Amino acid sequence: MKKFRLVALAAGLALALGACSSSGGTKAEESKAPAEKTQLTVFAAASLNKAFPEIVEKVLKKSDPNIEVKFSFEGSSTLVDQLKNGAAADVFASADEKNMKKATAADLVSEVKPFASNTLALIVPKGNPAKITGLDASLDGKKLVVCAEGVPCGNATKELQQKLGVTLKPASEEQKVTDVRGKVESGEADAGLVYQTDAKAAGDKVEIIEVKGIDQVVNAYPISLVKASKNQEAAKKFIDAILSDEGMKILESYGFSAPLSQDKN
Repeated sequence: MKKFRLVALAAGLALALGACSSSGGTKAEESKAPAEKTQLTVFAAASLNKAFPEIVEKVLKKSDPNIEVKFSFEGSSTLVDQLKNGAAADVFASADEKNMKKATAADLVSEVKPFASNTLALIVPKGNPAKITGLDASLDGKKLVVCAEGVPCGNATKELQQKLGVTLKPASEEQKVTDVRGKVESGEADAGLVYQTDAKAAGDKVEIIEVKGIDQVVNAYPISLVKASKNQEAAKKFIDAILSDEGMKILESYGFSAPLSQDKN
């Protein structure tokens, strides 16, 4: 009888030890499990399509490698319309204050902060085959492409005409500044008004025609949290990366200028 009890006790101890070992293994495995990824959706002006991804890779990923960012680069007015129609996003970055104010008035965003500024540039295809000399008579009968009114670069183009006292007759008006640049790069257009950043991004595919007074019009770029975001903390980390010293340097490398205070322009 004693022998049976000893055998039973030994078996029980073995089971208990096995359970402890199994439980300990589970905890170890749990401690090694990778952290859960956070998916952010960022609505940003088309002119930011190079700078923002680089800031994510070189700045944001260093502070939190578990944040994954999905971008939607469009004209700012298009992005505001999408937000109004219920599109899901965590961050909104506009190429002007006018469209950010529309988003604010619709109670879509909060914590608006300026992060960059931009000016216009007149570009022509490499070699300037149409012999454009400026916003002048050299454009008569030529294909000039600009951004549509309502789009930030289009609003800037309208303001520039008023300041310079000129009236432009574009062959087409585009919803995105990158589309204007594309038509000039391909030679489909003889000239186009884009941002300085787009002119720089085009490299040797285009040439910049100097226009006196073109720097009178400056677009301020603001960034904000989308109120409906379910990832507020991660969204704030993204914005902090944009506003960081390293983020500012990356923006500058793409031709952006320092941010303007929100009571300007």
